[in-house]
Amino acid sequence: MADTAARTIIRTRGRRAYSAAFGARSSGPRHPLVATAMVLPLAALLVVVFGGWDAVVTQASSVGVMLGR
Repeated sequence: MADTAARTIIRTRGRRAYSAAFGARSSGPRHPLVATAMVLPLAALLVVVFGGWDAVVTQASSVGVMLGR
């Protein structure tokens, strides 16, 4: 078997060194509204680029029917 514990320790030390050098902090969990605000522009772009609006509407209506609405 491969010795993965040693590689994990090396990776962890590398991440800590990177964080110390560049001032990156590990962030806690984001508020759901912040996460939504971050994702919506990309989602809108993908819908426009790939023409997926019909697929989104179809899926949403299917979920609505499944939930009984």
